[in-house]
Amino acid sequence: MSANGAVWSRVRGRLRAFPERLASCGAEAAAYGKCVQASTAPGGHLRKDLCAREFEALRSCFAAAAKKTMKGGC
Repeated sequence: MSANGAVWSRVRGRLRAFPERLASCGAEAAAYGKCVQASTAPGGHLRKDLCAREFEALRSCFAAAAKKTMKGGC
């Protein structure tokens, strides 16, 4: 296999693993979604940084998942 083909093979492998890695962030995604939903419910007002803590937890989880995927780890 050519060097270019080997690179694309590794990239495809990482991309295939990424959804599985993101699935580990379900609790963080649920917490953020609940915060946003509560803020947009009738009578609620969504405003900047209202769900910042939940968003930061989700962002950190996604970043950790991406880092694992880039390293090829589990």
